[in-house]
Amino acid sequence: MLLLSLPGHAQWKWRDKDGGVTVSDRPPPRDVADKDILSRPASARRASLSAAPSAASAASATSPAGDGKGPLDREVEARRRAAEQEQTAKAKADETRVAAQRTENCQRARSQISTLESGQRLARVNSKGEREMLDDKARADELAQARDAASANCR
Repeated sequence: MLLLSLPGHAQWKWRDKDGGVTVSDRPPPRDVADKDILSRPASARRASLSAAPSAASAASATSPAGDGKGPLDREVEARRRAAEQEQTAKAKADETRVAAQRTENCQRARSQISTLESGQRLARVNSKGEREMLDDKARADELAQARDAASANCR
């Protein structure tokens, strides 16, 4: 029974801004400095110890040791940098996708142009679902549209 009650006694103890000592089963507010936390539960110690090396390595990688920034400033800076990198990667992926679409549209337009210029009899399905043959005017209109698409997509 005694061993089962240990997690229930997890206590945080810290000094507040007025110098008073506060004891609680919940962690202190974020504005309490790490040096003012007097005791932590064992599970919090393990979590803070495992997070400390990664936070320290991230802090040393992002800024020099004597930059005068606190850990919160370095974390904000690292998150801002990560957001910028993510936005740059997203923009690059969008550019790649648009370029692939332009290439595909260019190939389709050139294929359509070569088909229309071949002189073969061509048919299309109208809005009623009927098949109709292209006359010279319809062929010229289709050719103009295909050339516009090619000039817009082929660069």
